[in-house]
Amino acid sequence: MLKNVPNIVPPELLKILMEMGHGDTIVIGDGNFPAASLAKRLVRCDGCGTTEILESVLKLMPLDSYSEHQIELMQVVPGDPYQPEIWEDYKRIAAEYEPVNNKIETVERFAFYENAKNAYAIVTTSELALYANIILRKGVVTE
Repeated sequence: MLKNVPNIVPPELLKILMEMGHGDTIVIGDGNFPAASLAKRLVRCDGCGTTEILESVLKLMPLDSYSEHQIELMQVVPGDPYQPEIWEDYKRIAAEYEPVNNKIETVERFAFYENAKNAYAIVTTSELALYANIILRKGVVTE
């Protein structure tokens, strides 16, 4: 065990966060996200939700101050009346851990999948909320 590392962060995810460099991206996918078929590196966090993984990651990893957007969300498919309430949770969590570097961009579904293919890693969760997929761009540690 280590101090100050959230208990839900598996050792594999901690290793990946340490390996990632400035500008690398990581995806936190919901339970329906095709993580295994897209991932270069896959971390399973079965039984966890995306908000708790997001909070745990942001406790450990800064977001990129040099990018126009630090966070990507998958756009709702045109014609789908669903409104992702979980996005409000993401905004709150991002603002708590990254008060300045928390700008969000929504990305069309298939473009999001392409971005996920290029991500350093994908974390899959058991999240049931729809459109709960999120991509984070790593920044630099200055302290």
